[in-house]
Amino acid sequence: MGIFSRTRDIIAANFNDMLDKADDPQKMIRMIILEMEETLVEVRASAARTIADQKEMHRHTVKLDKLQADWGEKAQLALSKDREDLARAALIEKKKAADMADQLKQEISVLDDALRAYEKDIHKLQNRLREARSRQTAIAARLESAENRVKLRSLMTEDRVDDALSRFDQLERRVDYAEGRADALAIEGNSKPSLADEIAALEGADAIDDELAEMKKALGMNDDAQKED
Repeated sequence: MGIFSRTRDIIAANFNDMLDKADDPQKMIRMIILEMEETLVEVRASAARTIADQKEMHRHTVKLDKLQADWGEKAQLALSKDREDLARAALIEKKKAADMADQLKQEISVLDDALRAYEKDIHKLQNRLREARSRQTAIAARLESAENRVKLRSLMTEDRVDDALSRFDQLERRVDYAEGRADALAIEGNSKPSLADEIAALEGADAIDDELAEMKKALGMNDDAQKED
């Protein structure tokens, strides 16, 4: 992919800086994740090969240890038969086997260090990969939110929104009219006087009749005189 050149570059990478400089952050983070996944596969494969090499070296050291023991026994046998020359030759072979075993053990130790380094790198790569995937999720959410805002703004500028709002206004006016009619009917329904109101009216009429009679009496008028007139 060309984004990273080695494992250490991935571990030391500044995702924020890379994404800020990218024209397409979503595409960039996908490329980063892909290369990290590929690198992680390669590191794991290297670790597997190292383990296989180490196991093979262990098998060779076991054989060399056994070979040393065999040459030691042969040297003892030759020396017991007064064949110092053969005993010396056997000891030389034993030393060769011992030197080879020591060399393999040193290489195994180097591989142990390499495996520990691989384990650390794999752990760090996994952490960075989780971080990158988290960033990818965040970027996708931000992109979706931005696209939704664009859609909403585009929708608000369209004529059909104005039409919809106008229809809402018409509907509100119809509701207001219906409520007004209901209120008017309620007023009309309550215009009939109650029983108490009718009785009170009668009492009021009696009081007026009494007052009128008093006024006639004061003027010397009576009902019979009025009838004669």
